[in-house]
Amino acid sequence: MEERYKNLPLRSGVGIILLNRDNKVFVAKRIDNPKNFWQMPQGGVDNNEDLLTAALRELKEETSIESVELIQEIDETTTYELPKNLLGIIWKGKYKGQIQKWFLMRFNGKESEINLRTKHPEFLEYKWIELDKITDVVVKFKLDVYEIIKKKVKNIIN
Repeated sequence: MEERYKNLPLRSGVGIILLNRDNKVFVAKRIDNPKNFWQMPQGGVDNNEDLLTAALRELKEETSIESVELIQEIDETTTYELPKNLLGIIWKGKYKGQIQKWFLMRFNGKESEINLRTKHPEFLEYKWIELDKITDVVVKFKLDVYEIIKKKVKNIIN
């Protein structure tokens, strides 16, 4: 990591592992990275915002989804750092990565509830995939996070 970015803080964030009735995981393709990379809904925590509230807000802002039930809060945080080519660009250069709290949720709504054409769209398309596949589709710098999440979720749903 370049010296000028070394002392930047990590951004506080949340992530949502959203399962459908078949225990498939919701992933979406980002508008700003339309290659064949997919991610679960995630985002930043506002000042003085409760983490679960932030997760529900981010899910709604990114996907329009509100029909969910919390299965479990993942018991530890995960962190990732941005690769060199994104440092100083993402989050207006204020952070070097993110520390995240993840929440496992069940989608109880109808597929028609999902709408990626939100006020500030982040995703081009979405799909439901097997839990084991989440590490096959994610960008490399988030791979360690997704490996941890995959193991945690397997322990919860099996």
